[in-house]
Amino acid sequence: MTLDEIIAEALKEDLGDGDHSSLATIPKNAKGKAQLLVKENGIIAGINLAKKIFKTIDSTLIFKKFLDDGAKVKIGDIAFEIEGSSISILSAERLVLNFMQRMSGIATKTAELVSSLKGLNVKLLDTRKTTPLLREIEKYAVKIGGGENHRFGLYDVIMIKDNHIDFSGGIQKAILATQSYLKSINRNLKIEIEVRNLKELNEVLNCGGVDRIMLDNFSIAKMRKAVELVAGKCETEASGGITETSIRSYAETGVDYISVGALTHHIKSLDLSLKAKK
Repeated sequence: MTLDEIIAEALKEDLGDGDHSSLATIPKNAKGKAQLLVKENGIIAGINLAKKIFKTIDSTLIFKKFLDDGAKVKIGDIAFEIEGSSISILSAERLVLNFMQRMSGIATKTAELVSSLKGLNVKLLDTRKTTPLLREIEKYAVKIGGGENHRFGLYDVIMIKDNHIDFSGGIQKAILATQSYLKSINRNLKIEIEVRNLKELNEVLNCGGVDRIMLDNFSIAKMRKAVELVAGKCETEASGGITETSIRSYAETGVDYISVGALTHHIKSLDLSLKAKK
């Protein structure tokens, strides 16, 4: 689903056959101004999307931004001003806030974790644990916060997880079957495989043929040992149960990537408000 399609469907969900509250109380030709007010410190995200939503509602609205996506904000900051039809502004208000509050929450959390990794050669990744149909927006917010995107869906990277391994009959069978499959469809997708312990890691290293190994739910000590065993033969990724208090220690093991599903599925939205300017 494209961004334009997401906006169109979201507006249809909210507006139905019309914003009757605004239509009932405000003269048709009334003009007004409103400002996006920041009510919580963090990282702002979704300003460009907000402009797109307002313009979709009413192309005559005048959008004046004061901050860019990714800017650090504090309580009292004004992100943008919108001017024009009062009814149009109110019809777009909730959708703009819903997107921006969630995106800013994601960007803020991502920025906090990225900051905790300062000075280390490791990249923070999101996952596919996103809201259905809103993956593009949520992953964009991760990028705004300074993180990197993992695969976008099931189609752009081969990710051999524990269930794939168990259903296919083991690690070697899973890797060989994957290589055969990619050859049969003439595709050159990256291959990543998940391992649950050092025994499985050694099986993967003996078999070869993968681009990255995901070390799932390893302790910090075992993560360090795993990185030593891989010794640069392929990329390494730490995943599973990594929190803001432990992420620095995991990064110091020398792992290349750390993926954190909570970046998009366990987020507190940033408090924002659209207020009429009198």
